[in-house]
Amino acid sequence: MAGHSQFKNIMHRKGRQDAARSKLFSKLSKEITVAAKVGGSDVDGNPRLRLAIQNAKAQSMPKDNIERAIKKSEGGDSDNYEEIRYEGYGPGGVAVIVEALTDNRNRTASAVRAIFSKYGGNLGETGSVSFMFDRVGEIVYPADAGDAETVLEAAIEAGAEDVQSDENGHIVTCVFEDLNDVSQGLEGALGEAQTVRPIWRPQTNTPVDEDRARTLMNLIGALDDDDDVQNVYSNFEVSDEIMARLTAA
Repeated sequence: MAGHSQFKNIMHRKGRQDAARSKLFSKLSKEITVAAKVGGSDVDGNPRLRLAIQNAKAQSMPKDNIERAIKKSEGGDSDNYEEIRYEGYGPGGVAVIVEALTDNRNRTASAVRAIFSKYGGNLGETGSVSFMFDRVGEIVYPADAGDAETVLEAAIEAGAEDVQSDENGHIVTCVFEDLNDVSQGLEGALGEAQTVRPIWRPQTNTPVDEDRARTLMNLIGALDDDDDVQNVYSNFEVSDEIMARLTAA
């Protein structure tokens, strides 16, 4: 499993502080607003909005917040967010992809560039690292959704490509274009997923030592903390032993 995925899972298992949860809700709200503005507020006719709402519910985001985010998209004075992807390298040649929603391109570009520089990375041109990743759909279920065989059978029936199961849960991947159909098929068999989203999956991972892993985790954490950044992906990989030391409280 890629280092960033491990890092995020550990963060979720430890729980988030109130300030972090507020920031998470803000990012989820922004995605709901943009999805509704682009594709309309009809959930049945807007797969992106349906997925955004599902992910918000999975994070226990209040219904009022969700409805407010949708209504914001219908107002003439709503912010015009632009979707931007930044690509670059972290320490050790690790590839990093940053997805942002911003109403000020210059502000976001400056902030992302500064974070890369602070942690020994370099921001590159669009396309400089994305060729090393595949754009796929990812659907995550908790361990109690079913045993590995049950989830695998449901995933095959729904048209998924792969399933990874362990004691923490199940990660189902599918072709990016099939994400909505596969998630609906799985929902019928297993219930509502924890998260349903498109991701950038690395084709190969780059092993790093403990020092570089620490710096990379700080880099990714700083990017995640930026209000304009929605998602961060990377292809670094560390051993379980190193990860345990780095995340020990």
